Parts: sequence; structure tokens; C-alpha cells
Amino acid sequence: MCIAAWVWQAHPQHQLLLLLNRDEFHSRPTKAVGWWGEGSKKILGGRDVLGGGTWMGCTKDGRLAFLTNVLEPDAMPGARTRGDLPLRFLQSNKSPLEVATEVAKEADEYNGFNLVLADLTTNVMVYVSNRPKGQPATIQLVSPGLHVLSNARLDSPWQKAIRLGKNFRELLRKHGDDEVEAKDIVERLMNDTTKADKDRLPNTGCDPNWEHGLSSIFIEVQTDQGLYGTRSTAVLSVNYDGEASLYEKYLESGVWKDHTVHYQIE
Repeated sequence: MCIAAWVWQAHPQHQLLLLLNRDEFHSRPTKAVGWWGEGSKKILGGRDVLGGGTWMGCTKDGRLAFLTNVLEPDAMPGARTRGDLPLRFLQSNKSPLEVATEVAKEADEYNGFNLVLADLTTNVMVYVSNRPKGQPATIQLVSPGLHVLSNARLDSPWQKAIRLGKNFRELLRKHGDDEVEAKDIVERLMNDTTKADKDRLPNTGCDPNWEHGLSSIFIEVQTDQGLYGTRSTAVLSVNYDGEASLYEKYLESGVWKDHTVHYQIE
């Protein structure tokens, strides 16, 4: 499902500070964060081996794209893979708004998604979603500030989104103008297994037990198809001078590992 929270153009040190948990079946083949792709458009991100796409990626020319799925009861058979959506932007030279407009025209070919596209060199961030069903796709510019995106519309007040936003804001307040360590963020915010109260679950049409299992920031749910839950956590920090680092804590063969990739936006 995934959940993301970020501060955009509203922090003294960071142009962007993004936190993202990726949730997926533990059996689904995945590659950890690294550089991949051809030519000058190499992408830094994890990779879904099965679908070939990614849930989050960035480039040295200042592009960033990330994705969450919309929680809904029925998947559309034969839908296009949502992991290709970030790649469309990362591999192109078009603006976030241009790509968002293209995606919106094809929105009904995908299951429910929330997609964020950003050009860090022009300070433009765009959100696009193809839900609610039966309505035109949403395209909106993302304003400076703190935002949370779970499995409904941007900044929807789901309990885990409210909890993550509140805790993130409090952590930033405590640190003031100081740098915030990625590992510290992960341990304090993204490993939170607190579930929502059952009477405050969103009414998505899904089984209430499934909704409840997915209602924490860090997820671990046993299903008939195997273990489902948080497979990795990423923290992307970009300073105003273009210095960037992507920290990832990820699960590999049942063991948690971590690493950091540094790069400069050119």
C-alpha cells in the first residue's frame, strides 16, 4: 500500500525531506535501492522485479517520482502496472505538469493510484490521482509545507496519516534548524505499529479486518497469500544546494539491512 510524508520547501536545511514505507507481499521479488537504467537518465530507486517498475525513484537532474496505491475492494483485471508511472516521468524531459496531464488521460487503465512528480530544479511538485472512481483524474500543485499521503487522497485524515504527520512535525520542531538523521527518523516514526481504533477505520468497502491490519504506519499482516507488510523504508533528503542522500532500510531474505546513497543534483 505504502505511506509517505514529506516537508517541501518549508525547512531551513532541506528543500525536501521525504519519508516512505513500501508495503508489499514479502514473497514478491524486489531489488534494493541502487542506480539502474541506460544512458544519461539513470534512476536511483528500488525496483519491482515482477512488474519492472518502481514505487519511488529520483535522478541526478532533479527529478523525483513516488507512488502509493489506493485501498479499494476490487482490482481491475488486466490493468496496466502502476509501477511504470514513476518511470514515465523519470525517463522523460517533460515537466511534472505535462506528465501528470498525460497520465490523467490514461487514468482509467490503472487500478487506483496516487502519484507525486517533482522537479527539484524548478521547485514544482504535482499530485495526480485516478480516484474516486467515475470522476475525472485529479491534478494539483503541491504547496510548500508538510504533507502525508497514504492510500486515499493527498492529506486525507486517515488515523495513521494524522499520527505520522503529527509525529513528524513534532520531531522537526525538536530538532529546530539542525539536520535530522535518517536512521533516527526511521526508528522514531516509520516503525510505528500502532493500529487505528476500529471505529475510526476508513470506509473503503474492504474487509474490516484487512483495513485494520493495514491501519498502522509499519504493517505486518499474515494472509492466505503469505506475509504482507512493510518491506522497506526510504528517507530522501535534498538540501538547497542540491546535495542529496537516499537512505534505505530494507528486508532481504528475512534480514533487515540498510545503506545510504549520496548524489549531487546537477
